[in-house]
Amino acid sequence: MADTSPVQYVTVLHSEEKGTDVNLALQLVFDGFVRDYEQAIVISNDADFAGAMSLVKDHLSLKVSLVNPDFEQESPRRLSNAATYVRRLRRNHLVKSQFPNRLSDQNGEIRKPASW
Repeated sequence: MADTSPVQYVTVLHSEEKGTDVNLALQLVFDGFVRDYEQAIVISNDADFAGAMSLVKDHLSLKVSLVNPDFEQESPRRLSNAATYVRRLRRNHLVKSQFPNRLSDQNGEIRKPASW
């Protein structure tokens, strides 16, 4: 019997491209496999990286540090468990690593927009 229910549509308010995460995770594993690093640092709070991080830590025996850049939320448990070390990025870390509001060189001056 054919489905005669009316077709329903929804409005998508936010779409997200996942290709970047996949490519970064793949590069983490590949670079570990060919021993291009002794320790990797993943700056993310996205649990999608947990599988790649676990593989690198558990099967390639390399260190993987996790730096959580989210000021509001703890890292998901499976992401933290996949890391060798876990650290939290703090606001003062970002403040201390900013360029000055104005930079200049032989070509002129660059100013940081007021909205930043």
